[in-house]
Amino acid sequence: MTFTLVIGALAVIFDTTIMSVAIDNLAGQLHAPLATIQWVSTAYLLALATVMPAVGWLQAALGGKRLWIMALGVFLTGSLLCAAAWNAPSLIAFRVVQGFGGGIMMVLMTTLIMQAAKGRDIGRVMSLITVPTALGPVIGPVIGGIILHLGDWRWIFLFNVPFCAVGGYLAARDLPQGQPGPRPRPRLDVVGILLLLPGVATVIYGLTRLGGSDGPAGLTLGLPTVGLPLTAGLALLAGYVGWALRRGPDALIDVRLFRHRALASSSALVFLSGAALYGTMLLLPLYWQQVRGQDALGAALLLIPQGVGTLVSRSLAGRYMDRFGPRPVAVAAFTLTFAATVPFGFVTASTSDIALMGVLFTRGIGLGAAMITIMGAAYVGLKPEEIPQGSGISRVTQQVGGSAGTAVLTMIVQRTSAGAHTPAALASGFGDAFWWAAAFTAAAVPLSLLLPGRPGPEPQDQKAMTAEEPTEV
Repeated sequence: MTFTLVIGALAVIFDTTIMSVAIDNLAGQLHAPLATIQWVSTAYLLALATVMPAVGWLQAALGGKRLWIMALGVFLTGSLLCAAAWNAPSLIAFRVVQGFGGGIMMVLMTTLIMQAAKGRDIGRVMSLITVPTALGPVIGPVIGGIILHLGDWRWIFLFNVPFCAVGGYLAARDLPQGQPGPRPRPRLDVVGILLLLPGVATVIYGLTRLGGSDGPAGLTLGLPTVGLPLTAGLALLAGYVGWALRRGPDALIDVRLFRHRALASSSALVFLSGAALYGTMLLLPLYWQQVRGQDALGAALLLIPQGVGTLVSRSLAGRYMDRFGPRPVAVAAFTLTFAATVPFGFVTASTSDIALMGVLFTRGIGLGAAMITIMGAAYVGLKPEEIPQGSGISRVTQQVGGSAGTAVLTMIVQRTSAGAHTPAALASGFGDAFWWAAAFTAAAVPLSLLLPGRPGPEPQDQKAMTAEEPTEV
């Protein structure tokens, strides 16, 4: 089952990482500024985040197998529409369609595998689930660079077609037939949808408007285009919290699950790591393309060490998490990630590529270990029926963090590089943005101390009970 789910998920992960090296090319070919083109990534991440809270309800209503195949179909449709886009606004709109399918798939994959594992060997299970995430940064940018070097940008999206086709065939053949839910189907939380999803979207939109052209960055909060969406979004989110507390487990996202310290601390860390991961995925290729004059393929090849580091740390992080608990592994991983992000704050137009590649390899080790550990920690202490909600919370916070990080770091680069006409001046602007990325990881180090410590032995009766329970999809 794991292999079948991973094949389909590769389309989503590759799409995200391939796009990281394509932003500069898309801005030129679609004749759009960076502030507009960055929405190709931000809108996609927002769509991922907005659909994720509803995955638990959809799984209960449709069953895991049926929902997985439908989500693959939506992602495939979005990919074909993106390949047919005629300008930047149409591409952004079609990326939202893609994001809806991808968001369902990422949550559902984690939920189905974690439910099958029944809470045992979480570190090992997370190392399997994160195979697509680990492979994406290694292969995705290189594929994107080759596509842009040899052909048209539309092939970036057509590349998803074989993964969707093979993933759909394997799912129809291999995934067990599950009933539309082991319990009576819950009612859809319509009020929760109307409060939570627009709330998240408008807050992120407000953050992207910080990069507007009116006035210094520190004063843009007073502008209507910034202050109004931020205020409205926060008010909607506050309203959702009040509503969810009243509705309890029937809410779109049961906020009472945050009583589990592991889930609450993991969610905060996933938000910060999402900002550090997706934000720098946008910055790094742009630095090499705009400051150093590399093409998309050259920038992609320079990013390989970070992906290799992520891949190397995957199995080790899962093993040490099962042995020592999430807390010490996360502290060490975020400390390493912070130390390997700081050098980019001093980057210039002539910094050695070899040195930067070495730093990126180290950063990949830290970031990969951190992601596996904190996402696995979210499930510690959850009951089986709480796993879909916990999975949704973890994935939503990662995507919202990624959207916020992309928006904020793009805004900083635009502000600090405004009027820059030399590579040295451009490099200084990127350095300022990298300092913010370092700050995201620095804030995660003390928060990691709130994660669970060394796991206790599993009771014998619990082992016997979980061994006898059937696996349901």
